[in-house]
Amino acid sequence: MAPAPTRGTFRFDKYQTVMVALRESAYPLTEHAPPPMPRRWLEAVHCPDYVEQVFTASVPREKERRIGFPVTPHISQRVQHTNGGTWLAAQLAMQHGYAANSAAGSHHALFDTGAGYCVFNDLAVAANRLIAERDASRVLIVDLDVHQGDGTASLTAGRDDIFTLSLHAEKNFPVRKARSSLDVPLADGVDDDGYLEALDRHLPALLDSFAPDLVLYQAGVDAHGEDRLGRLALTDHGLDRRDAFVIGQVRKRGIPVASALGGGYGSDPAAIGARHARSMLTCARTNANFDRSAFDSHVDAIG
Repeated sequence: MAPAPTRGTFRFDKYQTVMVALRESAYPLTEHAPPPMPRRWLEAVHCPDYVEQVFTASVPREKERRIGFPVTPHISQRVQHTNGGTWLAAQLAMQHGYAANSAAGSHHALFDTGAGYCVFNDLAVAANRLIAERDASRVLIVDLDVHQGDGTASLTAGRDDIFTLSLHAEKNFPVRKARSSLDVPLADGVDDDGYLEALDRHLPALLDSFAPDLVLYQAGVDAHGEDRLGRLALTDHGLDRRDAFVIGQVRKRGIPVASALGGGYGSDPAAIGARHARSMLTCARTNANFDRSAFDSHVDAIG
């Protein structure tokens, strides 16, 4: 695992606890080790000079401050593989209906810099490559992290083949928002029912009007009321309802969906990891209800 930063709220050790929680759940699990995202695929979305800085662990200090941790050689290798994980999850989802990347969801990374604990934007890179490889004609990115997916919105702006939907706390980071294809800003303290009402108001109609070939789901759990960096008030049950609703709406239309875990912050990495694992398992169980013969009630987890 990559070392934790000396300051800040990001805990790299949560990723190990996610896999521990998944394994201890006794739910049928197929684990996959992702290859690194090819450099040229990253450079198709990010500035080649910035990609070089990350690959050589020579990211300028001002960019590291914006990211929130130093980009060491270990971190450089890690982010190449976690970005490859979202690509692999998309490939597996096309076979099985649903697959999960137990990392990534790095929706703040911009063209020439990382930001907000995100180095490369796996969602934008994977969506771009899915279309370039003709695996999909239209990709919908559903971003339900408590923070707006500003990097993803910026990197895909102006495209009619990638649609970005972001439900987020209006007053949370980033202060200066980008423009997603559809932004749904939420007031502080929105609870389970208010959140699900907003999601129900937008997602089904969007799935029908945009008709994506694949959905990338940023399933951040920082909308939870106990999250250290959240401003919403969802409960464990509310996150279950959210995840089941997203996967149900997507899969009943026969569309594959790949998730990335996104944000989740707190002082206890085991509690945050368990929250992420519960989200993935909710997604997997919901998918199994729609395509039991293909999925055979297991979950593909990239980690």
